[in-house]
Amino acid sequence: MRESFENEIPQIRFEDVSFSYSGKKENLILKCNFSIKEPGFWMVVGKNGSGKSTLLKLINGIIKPKNGVIVSKANIGMVFQNPDHQILMPNCRSELLININQKMCDYEINKKIKNVLDQVGMTGFEKRPVHTLSGGQKQRLTIACALISDKNFILLDEPTALLDQTSQLKVLKTIKNLTRNHKKPLSALWITHRYEELTHADAVAELKNGFLSSWQEPSKFQYN
Repeated sequence: MRESFENEIPQIRFEDVSFSYSGKKENLILKCNFSIKEPGFWMVVGKNGSGKSTLLKLINGIIKPKNGVIVSKANIGMVFQNPDHQILMPNCRSELLININQKMCDYEINKKIKNVLDQVGMTGFEKRPVHTLSGGQKQRLTIACALISDKNFILLDEPTALLDQTSQLKVLKTIKNLTRNHKKPLSALWITHRYEELTHADAVAELKNGFLSSWQEPSKFQYN
């Protein structure tokens, strides 16, 4: 059973990691080396088919590397492209309840639900039916679910791909604000092919031909 990493600084490290799917000769991920050792908003950019989602699956332990080592000292949560594939319950409160992974009294539960909804800009949404939420609100609810289960490293797989520009910006700002909470260290790794989103990141890397570039400041990032 995974130990608790609550209130610790989340860390991920790849050492010469390679991966190929069964029946494929070429490695989709090839001798990948990178590390995330401090809280922040990290983005990986790459074209469709470059292996971005595969990278997240490796980090999350859904698939195992063919070669290399992955070191994880983090409690990892996942936010998918389509929140409808992730949300199970009919309203916000019930969805958050099934993600609480510890025993609490009713007072503590209510306090925690209110707190995470406040954090994602959905104050007062406890009783809101999920079907009445916008796409952006659903994505922020999935982020709240990760927070309420004490995740400290959130993987986001093109979470704004299905959103309009206003909702896209709200989700970006939500993650940005969460990674600035010094009382509870949080890292977010955001996968995207939208270059306009990179300005919100603390650091950016490009995945191309199986290789992940070094981390760069968004203002200095050059697309190869």
